[in-house]
Amino acid sequence: MSQREVAITGGPSNTKAMVTGQEELLVKVNALTLTGSNLDAKTRTSNILRTTTTGTIAAGAYSVSFANTSTVDATVKTVILKPGETINFDAGAMNNTLDAISYVATGAELLIISIT
Repeated sequence: MSQREVAITGGPSNTKAMVTGQEELLVKVNALTLTGSNLDAKTRTSNILRTTTTGTIAAGAYSVSFANTSTVDATVKTVILKPGETINFDAGAMNNTLDAISYVATGAELLIISIT
């Protein structure tokens, strides 16, 4: 089987190794330094709101939960949230964030929790 040369880039010496199509390349890392704001520990702010109006959770939240605590329908992102239903939005790992989320609680009551 033929061999091909593969460069391991990003290291201080741009090491090269020979591998075949059936071999696995094992690279041992002697030292690793992680930097950058998305790797730093952060304190998030929790928010809670009980509302009977129309509004929007601004873009940039890490997670948002809606619970319809009333006996009538409410709306979140143009979708009906029936009485007793709960929905959650989670941006996932690292510094992912959510888009703006609109809601209509006129005549209803929404309990909204967000992490910003």
